[in-house]
Amino acid sequence: MCPLQLRALVFVAWVVFYITFLLSFRRMWSGKYVRSPLVRSLFMTMVSDSEEVPAAEKQEWYRCCSNLLGESARHVFVQSHLDSDTEAFLRRSKEKSSWLFTQLYHSLVSTVLNPLVSRTSINGFLGRGSMFVFSKDQFHQLLRIGPDWRAERLLDLGAGDGGVTEVMGDHFRQVYATEVSVPMRWHLQRKSYILLGIEEWQNTGFQYDVISCLNLLDRCDDPLHLLQDIRSSLVPGTGRLVLAAVLPFQPYIEIGGRWERPKVHLKVSGKTWEEQGPDPTWKLSGAQHLDQHHSWSKCSAWTR
Repeated sequence: MCPLQLRALVFVAWVVFYITFLLSFRRMWSGKYVRSPLVRSLFMTMVSDSEEVPAAEKQEWYRCCSNLLGESARHVFVQSHLDSDTEAFLRRSKEKSSWLFTQLYHSLVSTVLNPLVSRTSINGFLGRGSMFVFSKDQFHQLLRIGPDWRAERLLDLGAGDGGVTEVMGDHFRQVYATEVSVPMRWHLQRKSYILLGIEEWQNTGFQYDVISCLNLLDRCDDPLHLLQDIRSSLVPGTGRLVLAAVLPFQPYIEIGGRWERPKVHLKVSGKTWEEQGPDPTWKLSGAQHLDQHHSWSKCSAWTR
């Protein structure tokens, strides 16, 4: 038996064992006990089949109780809606989740590499884990710009595979990105973005018109220092920070396959989304000490 046939036989045997193991514990096929991402994906596929989420339920994803907001936060809140780009992303994600053998292969690779490599790098290696934060129309609405608006430089911190960078990039003559995961950096290089090191982007000698920090503050070891570097790297007066954070705010950093608490823990004020959402940076404990002589400009727009 040649090595190729042996590897194929081992893989088929593993698939058969894996499916048999799952079926032998049938009570795990209830939402209460599903913990593995693969099992959860298979379970949801079995339950929902081709069933569509009701439109009213989808709009709940964007709902905000305005009566829980302060006057200043209510004034700058931008109401987002489920648009065609978001629907297309959800459709592709649902389709991929139904690819049984692809999911089994991803599960095997993740199990083997997880003790050695970060989940971000595993996703980059497998070509998955693309992030969707906003569509092009939602980005325009949030920044209050039109499709023809142009600026000089964009910096996307922790850009991942560049999926969200593409949404913003058409508006800028130069697009810069940072990313610590090597497989994700490969994706960014293929898209021809200018890669900067995590200790390089704030020391280039020029400043950026827009800096995006998307789902990064809660995965950063020293977010206060990051915010300080962002402030000093923006074009004075007109520079804008586009910030996204997962709420409720639960900061952890990934080291190899382990999750640990960051060195500097930011405490966000409030418990509900409406309390945490309006400005999760300047409500953070200690943020007023970013600079003794300068302060952040007020939040110009925020959304869910």
